[in-house]
Amino acid sequence: MHIKKLASCVAIAALSTGCSMMAPQYSASIENVQTLKNSGETQVSVGQFAFTPGPGNTSPITIRAASMNSPYGNSYGAFLAAAIQQELTLANRYTPTGNLEVSGVLLKNDIDAAGFSVGYVTVEARFVVKRNGATTYDKVKSVKQEFPSSFAGAVAIPKAVQEYNVAVQKLLGLVYEDKAFADAIK
Repeated sequence: MHIKKLASCVAIAALSTGCSMMAPQYSASIENVQTLKNSGETQVSVGQFAFTPGPGNTSPITIRAASMNSPYGNSYGAFLAAAIQQELTLANRYTPTGNLEVSGVLLKNDIDAAGFSVGYVTVEARFVVKRNGATTYDKVKSVKQEFPSSFAGAVAIPKAVQEYNVAVQKLLGLVYEDKAFADAIK
């Protein structure tokens, strides 16, 4: 009887403290890579993406009782930079150094999986392109990705983690499809 009681207490304690997990590494979008290929051949380097935690811009990201850290130095700014670098590399447009650089600031970064049927991932960033140190592009892009959620945390949390990558793909797609961005990296 005491063993069952102890096991119950351990389970309750474990559930009340939540768990910490690492987000999966970014998975490139084929559409984004193709858009980059179609927009020119100029090589582009990737600078830093600043990240200042605050309301709506969290690190780690809280998903119900769990928390999710970035696999890139525990920085979601670094996550965004790695995503851009990966897609530029796949498009044969990445260079580690050069006179053309994309960088920026992650402004919003949040997952809301509290709903019993619908959840949201919000990602917003300022993207800056500089050529020889002069700014040629500076715009804020934002995505609010809706996804089906669940009352059960065992369903809702993995779905939210998966949708984070989709939201970042969509955000970068908005940037790459912007004619002003395409012109700035030509």
